[in-house]
Amino acid sequence: MRAVVQRVSSSSVTVDKEVIGKIDKGIMVLLGINDDDNSKDIDYLVDKIVNLRIFEDENEKMNLSLLDIKGELLVVSQFTLYGDCRKGRRPNFTDAAKPDKAIPLYEEFIDKAKNYKLKVQTGKFGAHMNVDIMNDGPVTLLIDSKKNF
Repeated sequence: MRAVVQRVSSSSVTVDKEVIGKIDKGIMVLLGINDDDNSKDIDYLVDKIVNLRIFEDENEKMNLSLLDIKGELLVVSQFTLYGDCRKGRRPNFTDAAKPDKAIPLYEEFIDKAKNYKLKVQTGKFGAHMNVDIMNDGPVTLLIDSKKNF
């Protein structure tokens, strides 16, 4: 499981000209799911994301987590995080989980994030989405549950 994690001052996702998810200060997560992923990958990523110390304290040091600041979380599925661009000019997405596998894992990820009593908003799995991200910093991190990077 892969995540692009961005510290944001705000973020929203729109489907068919309707805003379906919107947060203020917090973390925007673009989430990619692999065929080999399971609940352990979700546990690792959710815990890592909500506890990442990427928000500034009173000394302007990144010492506070999403939980510390009572921030908000927006989670958007993005199979293209498993795009393999090493050969040719068209990405190969064979490593991305198919919807029958990915949807339950995506929903489990969201449920586990909500267990932290955070405001959690989402995109719509499989839909064409427009995502607005007001990246704060900018702070952008890549996390892989298999620790490939």
